[in-house]
Amino acid sequence: MIKIILLAYLLLINIITYFTYAADKTKARQNKWRIPERTLILLALLGGSPAALLAMKHYHHKTRHLKFKLGIPIILIIQIIITFFLYPNI
Repeated sequence: MIKIILLAYLLLINIITYFTYAADKTKARQNKWRIPERTLILLALLGGSPAALLAMKHYHHKTRHLKFKLGIPIILIIQIIITFFLYPNI
């Protein structure tokens, strides 16, 4: 049961993350108020790093910022290591 809840959470946080990055890119193009970078990074830290990386590549968004260019992949790698440590039978 816990795996189903975890998978549902990860699916939801990744959907939210992807569309948040997309919305920020749209706002950037329209020269409107932007979503704070700390919010974008927090979403990645909360489990949305796969979607953050995908959105960065798809929308070419935040790809020049070193803290995103290196930070998001590092967050993803750490999350994968933690996942395999906590759930070795996956």
